[in-house]
Amino acid sequence: MQSKTRKLTVTAIFGAIATVLMFLEFSVPLMPEFLKFDFSELPALLISFSAGPLWGAAVCLLKNLLHLPVTATSGVGELANFLVSICFVLPAGYIYQHKKDRQGALLGAITGTILMAAISFPVNYFITYPFYANFMSMDAILHMYKLILPAADTLWKALLIFNVPFTLVKGLVSTGLTFLIYKRLSPVLKGRS
Repeated sequence: MQSKTRKLTVTAIFGAIATVLMFLEFSVPLMPEFLKFDFSELPALLISFSAGPLWGAAVCLLKNLLHLPVTATSGVGELANFLVSICFVLPAGYIYQHKKDRQGALLGAITGTILMAAISFPVNYFITYPFYANFMSMDAILHMYKLILPAADTLWKALLIFNVPFTLVKGLVSTGLTFLIYKRLSPVLKGRS
């Protein structure tokens, strides 16, 4: 069993790593330019598996708090990121805690990925895009989606066609990377040699 001090230390370190990964964002083809991909959920998922779901959520909180001083969204982007991220790591860690094997990890991560993608719709629809509409008209925002796919002519269509699948892929990539590196990192994460 890990000590609370060790969990705090590892969580703080992985929160800092997640913050750095937030800055290493990049655009992806066939998506509006403002949708950026990053790997900042990966450290949170690793901690959720190794220390527990609340510690993974703490990494999500830390990365967004540390990102606040340089935000371009008055904290709304960080709030949205936090809400979506915890929907990924909490179920993943919770399921893994109750079924500590490869199948439990996969079931948890896939469940978290699906929940994260699903929750991204209301978070974007009710929080993120209404905030952005204060600075850019909704027509201008939708225009960026319609340049890629003319059928994305309403916000809900744009979110369902672009944002939800984007978030799903982001969760699947973090899941895949976790399965590649978790076993190697596990001794470090759990304090074993």
